Amino acid sequence: MGTVTLITAAATGLMAGIFAAFSVAVMPGLADLPPDGARGAMRRINVRIQNPVFLLLFAGTAVLCGVEVFQGRIAGGLLYVVGCFLLTMVVNVPMNNRLERTDDAYWPEYLRKWTLWNHVRGLACLASTVSLLLGF
Repeated sequence: MGTVTLITAAATGLMAGIFAAFSVAVMPGLADLPPDGARGAMRRINVRIQNPVFLLLFAGTAVLCGVEVFQGRIAGGLLYVVGCFLLTMVVNVPMNNRLERTDDAYWPEYLRKWTLWNHVRGLACLASTVSLLLGF
């Protein structure tokens, strides 16, 4: 296994861990709060997650996975690019934007749908990691 593949696998694994933390701790914790508090907290999280370290990891991993696709590790690369990066841009980001614009009535739907898609992203990242490590 090459150095780039090892770095890419580590990066997809880190992203899987971030999504797992949200699925098993952050979102259940927010679910315990009243809608106004939970919505406010998630709105702050959505602002704070947009920092250079996270954005480099999130987008940089997509670039590395593109390299992996061209190196023949198609499954590992595409699982991250499609199942994490594109899914985030097409599903989770628009939901975050809607959360910013709406009132507390949207919170229960947001919590349910966002968390479901977060599970999918986390599993896609984990599958990407395993696929890359196995050379797929």
